[in-house]
Amino acid sequence: MFDLFTFLPRAVVQGIPLLLGSTGETLTEKSGNLNLGIPGIMYVGAISGVIGSFFYEQSTAAGGFRPLPAILIPVLCCLVGSLLMGLLYCFLTVTLRANQNVTGLALTTFGVGFGNFIGGSLIKLSGSELPSIILTATSNAFRTSFPFAEKLGVIGKLFFSYGFLAYLAVIIALVCSYVLNRTRTGLHLRAVGESPNTADAAGIDVGRYKYAATCLGSMVAGLGGLYYVMDYASGMWSNNAFGDRGWLAIALVIFTVWRPNIGVLASFLFGGLYIVHMYIPSGMNLAVKELYKMAPYVITIIVLVLTSMRNRRENQPPASLGLPYFREER
Repeated sequence: MFDLFTFLPRAVVQGIPLLLGSTGETLTEKSGNLNLGIPGIMYVGAISGVIGSFFYEQSTAAGGFRPLPAILIPVLCCLVGSLLMGLLYCFLTVTLRANQNVTGLALTTFGVGFGNFIGGSLIKLSGSELPSIILTATSNAFRTSFPFAEKLGVIGKLFFSYGFLAYLAVIIALVCSYVLNRTRTGLHLRAVGESPNTADAAGIDVGRYKYAATCLGSMVAGLGGLYYVMDYASGMWSNNAFGDRGWLAIALVIFTVWRPNIGVLASFLFGGLYIVHMYIPSGMNLAVKELYKMAPYVITIIVLVLTSMRNRRENQPPASLGLPYFREER
């Protein structure tokens, strides 16, 4: 039988990395930058957090482990690693005006390779016989939920049984939606993404907005990688364990028509589709189970087709998305 009350919390946990990745990419794309390096940035954010937590746990192996530093250190390392990736992307595409598609794909390749290299090195340092690292103490700190969740039964399990990063992801998405649509800063950012020539003529610093939005978006996306390792994977790092979540996060941006607030529920939907094959009984028929695994990709293709058929301007991507800005041509 399909256990809905077990499925829904797992769908939420599965969807949080997608929410953080899509929110970060939405911020980036609103500035006119198409960052296909999000999968690599999420990977670097995750391994940067793993580096911080690994050495903290090693330094407190004899005692003195505290939850607050165990959370702050990997979060800070994650943000720094993701920021550096965002700065590298901006330097190449905004300052040097390199092709955004090629740069993004190169960052993804670099991020995955960097994460696997550092991850393999940490596995050797830990002396683990398995090809993985398990940071149980740090993971427990990240996964701490509200103490009253169990007392509320089903309500507690559905709404209050998650770690702090899950709630932070929802807050970030809602705040981003508010800033983009209700503030002068958001108006300037959208103007840069729609028509950088006009924005520049109006006195808006196009380069600064592109740098700020892309770097901030990279840091948000990096938190998605950290959440996957510390919360969803219970602190276990294995090379190439991310799968294609980074690419699904990019597809989710199109699915939500560049609106972070819609991304909250959409990410949970995609998270549920990603794991639905584990909850729908299919017996020994492996072909049916493989069809269930195809669900998020099939829906992504359908969404891409429907998006290309939309005529409403507000449902279209920023007009200058993926195009370098040459001020000399203004």
